[in-house]
Amino acid sequence: MDEKTKKHGFHPVYLLLIVPFIALLWVPFYNRIEPQVFGIPFFYWYQTIGTILGSLCIVPVYLFKKRQRANKTNPGSAR
Repeated sequence: MDEKTKKHGFHPVYLLLIVPFIALLWVPFYNRIEPQVFGIPFFYWYQTIGTILGSLCIVPVYLFKKRQRANKTNPGSAR
């Protein structure tokens, strides 16, 4: 494995991107009406929560990549 591949390889934080992907693709799990929250069927509020969950899962990945870019441009200031 060369050095460039090693630097830009897999990191466990990327697994967070799989969580909303799987949760929203598993349609038989949320393809129902009950239970309702404030009269809104389960199908709709599950997808809404999935969208919020997806956004929250992207934040750590973004922060990781931001820190990685900062360390690459200024390697002496790694925390």
